[in-house]
Amino acid sequence: MAGLYFEHFSVGQKFVHEVRRTVTDMDNMLFSSLTYNPAPIHIDHAYAATTEFGKPLMNSIFTLGLVIGVSVQDTTMGTTVANLGMTDTIFPTPVFAGDTVRSETTVMALRPSSSRPGQGIVTFEHVGFNQRDEVVCKTTRAALMLAQPETGSA
Repeated sequence: MAGLYFEHFSVGQKFVHEVRRTVTDMDNMLFSSLTYNPAPIHIDHAYAATTEFGKPLMNSIFTLGLVIGVSVQDTTMGTTVANLGMTDTIFPTPVFAGDTVRSETTVMALRPSSSRPGQGIVTFEHVGFNQRDEVVCKTTRAALMLAQPETGSA
């Protein structure tokens, strides 16, 4: 499914993304390794057993990426020019291997780009939930989106 162009979004529009993903210990180990994050809370089971959680926490940046990533098919596949920034990112509930993460996206704001004709900025709120419907991640993301191409008649 192709992503939506700037004009296809409306403020308040909500997407409940069908794709869900159960995260694994290997996801955590691989992501932490690929991003050079050696924090023992993510990769050392013996250390994590001594913490209040008793087991490794999923890397929060992995969680953020997953929550946004599952939104792409429904919203921005092939129509995003660039992510401009993320703000107000929170992780109110920890994620552990074996949790299943799902995501919902709401369009918060729209504006045509003042410097890039044929493009606009969409502000999304992405919320991730675990299998108990607890919020595990919430972020506001500004994305530069393509406008729908002009169709000329010959």
